Amino acid sequence: MRVLVACEYSSRVRDAFRQRGHDAWSCDLLECEGDPRWHLQQPVEEVLDSGWDLMIAHPPCTHLAVSGSRHFWRKQREQAEALDFVRLLMAAPIQRWCIENPVSVISTRIAPPSQTIQPWQFGHGETKATCLWLKNLPLLKPTQIVDGREPRVWMMSGKDRWKNRSRTYIGVAEAMAAQWGTATLPPPVEQLSLGI
Repeated sequence: MRVLVACEYSSRVRDAFRQRGHDAWSCDLLECEGDPRWHLQQPVEEVLDSGWDLMIAHPPCTHLAVSGSRHFWRKQREQAEALDFVRLLMAAPIQRWCIENPVSVISTRIAPPSQTIQPWQFGHGETKATCLWLKNLPLLKPTQIVDGREPRVWMMSGKDRWKNRSRTYIGVAEAMAAQWGTATLPPPVEQLSLGI
């Protein structure tokens, strides 16, 4: 499959798909932490119509996540722009997609998530509720439920906090590639509009 991993600089999801033989590319405005040969450092809007079979998108959550709701009143314009970006991703001409974000206003302003996952379901003893909006993809099944419910990501500090918090857990990336990068997926169907 041709896989676009939008808004990813860490290369974790991209590399999980590439390791399974897929033509996977990451795309972000930031430089890639992994091998840059399969990274498009440009606006994702420029590549959405490039014949992808699957998109996994991680739109920036700065103006969307409810963890920052105390600031919503002063960033209404930024939040509206962030929601428009999510709508753009959801409207992309791609048969299958997953939009990933923490608990956010996407749920009330666009559509409820298809599923909410936790890192501890995929081998990481931490908590970080992560919502998935899915089109023509099955729910992601837990692969390794482990003990530990530490909110390490939430408690991070420092100038790179936003960057460190945005990296996909390797166990989640591996589950996405293993479960969604397979020939046994049901054929895609047109879905009703999500109000986008």
